Amino acid sequence: MKSTVAIEVFAALSQSTRLDTFRLLMKHEPEGLAAGEIARRLDVPQNTMSSHLAVLARAGLIEAERRSRSIIYRAVVHRVEEITSFLVQDCCGGRPELCQPLVAAFSSCCAPAPEATA
Repeated sequence: MKSTVAIEVFAALSQSTRLDTFRLLMKHEPEGLAAGEIARRLDVPQNTMSSHLAVLARAGLIEAERRSRSIIYRAVVHRVEEITSFLVQDCCGGRPELCQPLVAAFSSCCAPAPEATA
């Protein structure tokens, strides 16, 4: 990833509503959410949300798909992989044990939910 692209991604996420929107969409992967539902959950006017969604889409962080009368937005997970790789590209100076806490943090956030007992 080029630095200019990374800066665009960080700029898109540097506003609280856009960051909240992106995090909400990550929680709803892979099904995504309709634009109106995103606005409702974040208590943001729909026209304002539309502007925020456009910024996130230009940065390649989200994508839209029309389903009937709704536009469903989804996070672009591989963009998260790219930006994370960009950030830690030179991590640890050849000493992987220094990055182990970072790897562990990512592993624990993606662990399957425990099954409910009856």
